Amino acid sequence: MHAADWYALHGKMPRLHVPAVFAVGQEIVLPEGPARHVTRVLRMGEGAPLVLFDGQGNEAGVRLADVGRKHTTAVIDAVWAGEGESPFAVHLGQAISKGDRMDYAIQKAVELGVAAITPLYTERGDVRLKGDREAKKLAHWQAVAASACEQSGRAVVPTVHSPLSLVEWLSARQEPLRLMLHLATGNAFDQPERPEAAALLIGPEGGLTETDIAAAQAADFTPLTLGPRVLRTETAPVVALTLLQHYFGDL
Repeated sequence: MHAADWYALHGKMPRLHVPAVFAVGQEIVLPEGPARHVTRVLRMGEGAPLVLFDGQGNEAGVRLADVGRKHTTAVIDAVWAGEGESPFAVHLGQAISKGDRMDYAIQKAVELGVAAITPLYTERGDVRLKGDREAKKLAHWQAVAASACEQSGRAVVPTVHSPLSLVEWLSARQEPLRLMLHLATGNAFDQPERPEAAALLIGPEGGLTETDIAAAQAADFTPLTLGPRVLRTETAPVVALTLLQHYFGDL
């Protein structure tokens, strides 16, 4: 059975991220988070259908088999390849921002098909994470990305990499198209060729410093403006990724 057949048979249903190997006929124990969601939030019972995805591009149509207090299991009826990925791979370097702003940027970037995200420490950035605090934030951001995939229909969960300094991230870039948002340049988006991938740099509140800009330009990043209005650090990736997916991806 294919995805279209499963949805035609069962209609719209929840999608949950379960990192496991899928095989038809297999009984799978749902992790605590997804199990709690389907039983306590959605109040689904035995026999209820739902879709799981493994985060690596595969989806499975399943039926709940055993709904209990200690564990919830599901039987896999069908497995298919997910179809929600953009043909254009964008690696987003996002300056770390406070509070919910970083969550918003990651969530919307995933919805818009980003391939990978690296949180960045920049000169003007006022967030510095160390040790356990960094590990907890990284796990939280990866969970935000997985949740965005559940909502948006993606079967591949983009990796949120460990935070890096801007210089470290720039030195690792290999993408043929490299762009950074910088209001003062006046350079509008104009890229006639269709690259296979891109790196996109978004600065913090207050923008990139001259040192940041010089380092990015030395790494072959082209400054880009998105118009005369100043966009918030969490809004800028949404607009820029929309443009990139429109010109080179699947929007």
